[in-house]
This record gives sequence, C-alpha cells and structure tokens, in this order.
Amino acid sequence: MKDELKLLSPQEFPPLLQQISDPPKKLYIRGELPSTDHAWLTVVGSRALTPYGIAVCKHLVESLRGYPIVIVSGLAYGADAAAHRAALEVGLPTVAVPGSGLGWDTLYPRANVGLAREILKAGGALLSEEEPDTKAADWTFPKRNRIMAGLSRATLIIEAKELSGSLITARLTVEYNRELLVVPGSIFSEESKGTHQFLRLGATPVTSPEDILVALGIAKRESAESLTSLRTDLSEEEMRVIDIIKSPLSRDELIGALELPITEANVLLSAMEIKGLIVEELGIVRVL
Repeated sequence: MKDELKLLSPQEFPPLLQQISDPPKKLYIRGELPSTDHAWLTVVGSRALTPYGIAVCKHLVESLRGYPIVIVSGLAYGADAAAHRAALEVGLPTVAVPGSGLGWDTLYPRANVGLAREILKAGGALLSEEEPDTKAADWTFPKRNRIMAGLSRATLIIEAKELSGSLITARLTVEYNRELLVVPGSIFSEESKGTHQFLRLGATPVTSPEDILVALGIAKRESAESLTSLRTDLSEEEMRVIDIIKSPLSRDELIGALELPITEANVLLSAMEIKGLIVEELGIVRVL
C-alpha cells in the first residue's frame, strides 16, 4: 500500500540526511523514497506568496522537467504547496516533510491532506520524525526544517519575510554546508526582505533554471528545439509572443511589448491560450 505507515532506521535514511550534525533518531514514512541517485532540492518560502512568487515557483520547478531531481518541501500553504504541485504537474518526484506526525487525522495542514495523497499516488513520500499522532506546534516546525535542509544538496528560497520560518531552513542549509539559493524579489515587497538578507550574505541568486542545475551539479541538456521550430503552424504574431515571454510577463507588459492595438492583442492571446501555447495565471503569462 502506497499510504502504509512505516518506520525507517537511521541506516535507511537518505545518505545526505545521515551526514548532518543532528540527524533524527528515526523517521516515519508513507510512500517510497525516491532514488538517492537523484539530486534532491528543497524548495521553501512564504506562506503568502505574491503573484510574482507563485509564477516564479511554477516556472522554476516546471523547467526542471526531465532532470533527475527530487523536490522536497513542507506541505504548508504558499511556497510549499506550490512546489509540490508544480513537481506533480511535470512528473518530478516530490517528498513532503510536514510539521506534524503522519497520522491522517493529525497531518498538517488539514487543507493539504488531499495534496499529500496526490504525492503518494504519484510515487512520492511523506516523512516525519514525530509520532504519528503528534499535532503541529511551534516547536515541531524548526525540527522539521532541519530535516528538509539535511535531505537536499541545495535549498531554494522563494520569497520570505524578515522573520520568516524559511530563514531557519536557510541558516541550517548553510550550517550543513549545502547550497543556499535565493530568488531576488521586489525591493518594495515585504515578502522579499528576508531573502534579500541572505543575498547580501552571499547566497546564490537564482534568476533562471540553469542556476539551479549548476548548484546541483547537473549538466544542462543540449538545447532542445525551440517551440517555434517544432510548430510549423505558428503565425508570425504567435512566434513574436513566444519570443517575448521566454521570461513570464504580466498581460499588460506583454501587450505593451507587442505594440498592437489592445483589442487585436487580446484576440491573439486568447487564441493562443485556446491552442495550448500559453497560459495566464494570476495575471502572469507564460509559455506552456
């Protein structure tokens, strides 16, 4: 059974977790551990991601499609759930480390129990050192943060306030001598103040999926044919749109860059969405 609750001994932990200074004495698991030959990447951030943060998380994780990478996060609201869902959408293995025990009646947050079941159905795993009936509490989250940092070669932070819990994971990542990756944000956003602290202290800025591959020691695949060369049915205007949104843009920014009448631009973009070429989520347009 994929959701059967089992107990792992320290000898069965992923090798990187065994190497930290304060490893757990035991781990409960539901599901199966993904291959430890893969590069494990922890993704954390604000529980109240801005539209920018949501778009960045989705873009970065989805761009890792097909690489031998496991996405680790904490099942919480915001960045955690976004990272797990993005991984599931592109077939990347994902592991959740909630701040509670793994009993179905205590799993936290309750709103993400369905997501936890999706992770198991897709072949991923849930991990916790807490007894199955342990409810989430202030003291359980820092404990689980060290597990998330310890499991992975690198931790990626997507938006964090000045006193965010994600900063605990960031500090532990550095203590464990792992790569700390940070997405730069708006200087006007409260959700970026914490991440910018770590950039000032020397964390690696992530502005593209390639930055993540470098940190994980994974060679980028030979450049695949671009969408414009694979699709022979694209009009000149459609090819322009795809070229402009190699990096996701807001709809208004895209329409401005196209330099077309607003009505004409909206018709073009709507037609491209129907064709499955682009998608708009929370006002951000990106290539599918």
